[in-house]
Amino acid sequence: MALLHGVEEGRAPARSTPRFAWHRNAEAITALLLILPALIGLVIFYLIPAVRAMVISATDWNLMSVPRPVGLDNYRAMLADGKFWHALKLSAYYVLFNIPLQTVIGLLLASLMDRLIRAVSVRAILLLPYLLSNVLVALMWVWLLDPVLGWVNALLHALGLANHSFFGSPVEALATVAAVNIWRYMGMVSLLFLAGMQGIPRSLYEAAALDGASEWQMFRRITLPLLRPVMVFVLVTSITGSFQIFDTVAVTTGGGPAESTRVIVFYIYENAFKFYKMGYASAMSMALLLIMIVYTTLQMRLFKAGESDLA
Repeated sequence: MALLHGVEEGRAPARSTPRFAWHRNAEAITALLLILPALIGLVIFYLIPAVRAMVISATDWNLMSVPRPVGLDNYRAMLADGKFWHALKLSAYYVLFNIPLQTVIGLLLASLMDRLIRAVSVRAILLLPYLLSNVLVALMWVWLLDPVLGWVNALLHALGLANHSFFGSPVEALATVAAVNIWRYMGMVSLLFLAGMQGIPRSLYEAAALDGASEWQMFRRITLPLLRPVMVFVLVTSITGSFQIFDTVAVTTGGGPAESTRVIVFYIYENAFKFYKMGYASAMSMALLLIMIVYTTLQMRLFKAGESDLA
């Protein structure tokens, strides 16, 4: 009887296994239902258009006639197109203007909010430019930087300095576009870094302070290493977004002056909706997609995005 009782006791936990499995299945179904709207949007607005663009890139189509298959001719033309490489180079310059300053300013603001200023109102003010539309921000800065009526040039004139055309100068236009977007996005970047900093245990800073570490040493030895996953996310999304810059350029400069701001996405737009070369524009889109996939993969492996120094 004791043996039978022991066998029955040994089997008792197995009776709860189906119930446990049912709970896990219910949680999985709930999670799937929660992300289903996002998945549907991803498929409809990203995956299907990407596949469609891949098909169109192998055709000659002007939106009016029936698409004519041309194989890889659009890709061959793209590789031989000097304007394509120039637009890609301008996009790279824009990234170099934009990302380092945006990241450094975001880190500085996040550190100040984490260590000194914790008012919610300050965070709201920093986030406000990001909540405005790109078109509205661009129009606002076109007015502020106007060489005749703009407040910025009025201030320069009051200080005895020469006026600048900013958006009208082939030398300054791309840097000015980058500065506008730095102003718009630095608040959002700082809040992302702040969220990462607040996940770092305070005990690490207290122990470092007891050992005589300075604020800079704690930032370099504790904060930066533990912010690596957030840093990778910020860099990947910021650089990808910078390569896709369009609306600010379209509103402020229209690709000029002298094609100094005709970045790759604006050049794709011109070929698609100005010259009606949908096949060629789609081929350039596929090339840009490939560049972004390669860059993102390399960066995530280089920075080991899936790992954290916080053990």
